[in-house]
Formats: sequence, C-alpha cells, structure tokens
Amino acid sequence: MDEKKVLFVCEHNSARSQMAEAFLNRLGRGRFKAESAGLSPGSLNPRAVAVMAEIGYDISRNKVDNVFDFYREGRLYQFVITVCDESQARSCPLFPGITRRLHWSFPDPSSFQGSSREVMDRTREVREQIRQQVEDFIESVTG
Repeated sequence: MDEKKVLFVCEHNSARSQMAEAFLNRLGRGRFKAESAGLSPGSLNPRAVAVMAEIGYDISRNKVDNVFDFYREGRLYQFVITVCDESQARSCPLFPGITRRLHWSFPDPSSFQGSSREVMDRTREVREQIRQQVEDFIESVTG
C-alpha cells in the first residue's frame, strides 16, 4: 500500500503542526507520511516538546519549516491540513495535484496565559485534541 502524504500547517510550525505530524507518523504506521510547516516559522515551543515527551514522543530535534519553501519545491500531498485558526489557514498556498484540504482549528499554545502549570495543562489538552483528531482521520481514510 502506498503511503498517503500529508502536510500539517500552522502559523509558526512550533507546536500544533509538530504534534500532528508526530502523531500521524507513529499512529499511521507506514500508511501515512506526514510533514509539517509554518506560514511564518518560529522555533519549537518548549511546552509542546515537554508534553509530547511525557507520552513518549521526542520532537525536540524537529526542524521548523516554511510552507512556502515546500510549495516552491513542488512537493505533492494527498492532504494538506491546517491546524491554526481560519483566518491564518486562508494564507496557506494551494498545492498542485490532487490535494484534499482540511481544516482543524486548535488553540495556539504560544498564546496561553496563566501560571506555568495552567499553561502546561492547556497545552496537554491541545495535545489530546490533536491526537484524537489524528486517530479519527486515520480511521476515516483507512476505514
């Protein structure tokens, strides 16, 4: 079976898209090849790295990529999934080929306010929302 290529896109490629990529690559077990990129790449969110490490995912060495670089390289995907808010998602380029665009809106961990514990708890909530959405996606595509 051919792997389905999936690109996850968010604003900075620092948390949400990185988590989604990690979940799909592991949970998809060779049925999917996920990558992630940002509209205006930043640096990895240390809280996202920490909450993923808590459940056995090491994303600490992941690169932060620019979605427009992938577009210029002519990369092809079966799915491009934006995981930022709707207004940011509209800035994502339209990739050529047979690409299905999906939008999954998750809160941005870099915008969380409060104590360190509160921010970590909210980041964990986003992690679990992303994991559930990825599991549902795998089921819907592979049935």
